[in-house]
Amino acid sequence: MSLIYYVTQIQFDFGAIKLLKQECERVGITRPLIVTDPGVKAVGILQKALDALPGMTVAVFDQTPSNPTEAAVRAAAAMYKAQGCDGLIAVGGGSAIDCAKGVAIAATHEGPLTHYATIEGGSPRITERVAPLIAVPTTSGTGSEVARGAIIIVDDHRKLGFHSWHLVPKAAICDPELTLGLPPKLTAATGMDAIAHCMETFMAPSFNPPADGIALDGLTRGWAHIERATRDGSDREARLNMMSASMQGAMAFQKGLGCVHSLSHSLGGVDPRLHHGTLNAMFLPAVIKFNSAAESIQKEQRLQRMAHAMGLSASSDIPEAIKDMNARLDLPTGLSAMGVQASQFDQIITGAMADHCHKTNPRIATADEYRDMLTQAL
Repeated sequence: MSLIYYVTQIQFDFGAIKLLKQECERVGITRPLIVTDPGVKAVGILQKALDALPGMTVAVFDQTPSNPTEAAVRAAAAMYKAQGCDGLIAVGGGSAIDCAKGVAIAATHEGPLTHYATIEGGSPRITERVAPLIAVPTTSGTGSEVARGAIIIVDDHRKLGFHSWHLVPKAAICDPELTLGLPPKLTAATGMDAIAHCMETFMAPSFNPPADGIALDGLTRGWAHIERATRDGSDREARLNMMSASMQGAMAFQKGLGCVHSLSHSLGGVDPRLHHGTLNAMFLPAVIKFNSAAESIQKEQRLQRMAHAMGLSASSDIPEAIKDMNARLDLPTGLSAMGVQASQFDQIITGAMADHCHKTNPRIATADEYRDMLTQAL
């Protein structure tokens, strides 16, 4: 049985952050906790959010790490309770939004966060008691503002997924203006994250034609505009299309992801310093080659349709086209350039096979097949 669900209220336009107070009133948030990070605060975007909330009592947690952790969730949840907050506003990239989703659970549910992780059977334990959340993305990558999941490094160092429709933000404020001037490397890494989401959700075998259409259009937009956005931080058209590609990839998450994310989640837990979007860019070529033999891929001509969206003449061109794009965006040449070593493969493979994305790939990978993908990406 396929569940097809769309999704939440989205305010999408340049200057949309001015609607933040209006959305708080609509959702019923009167004393919000803003969850953000030091970088967003330093460039003045946090202040833009505060300016959009005149007359409201607002608390701020600005210590979200680059990969959100259970410790950060605990600290923010303690602030939420101490300040008598009744809702959350996430302002930042996927890390801040995912951290806020963790707070939405931890501030309203008993027990350790791990108890609610997907692979621990925790999804049904997440209830409608979660704190209401409004998401304001400042990068174009994860699309967490319209997704039901969060990825958090828990206390035992595993990078785990938390999934529930109760975690979907009550509103997403997608303001491309907030991404103007984003540094080139971060633009490239988050942009390839969005492209990876569109590709993996499109390749996932479950039946969901609306998600397929959204993902394929998102791929078209992302592939056509990522270089422009990276080279010129002030290109408004490119920024708008990259934010749309990011949002669209996450709207299609309900189909599931695959081996790219199994590997990225696992390796990100082994070495939290590594950027998730960059890892996705490294793994995409090898995973697409692996997926090319999947029955669903062949039957529905999914690679050919992706190639068309990317302006390529043949599906066999996709892996090299991604490698070429990574090079033009000045991303690493492979995992070894990021400091990953073959001695880590066993640990990465163990985590990948336990990841929630492992079973939604169009082909179920064995340990040896994961090892081959890692070798190709090295």
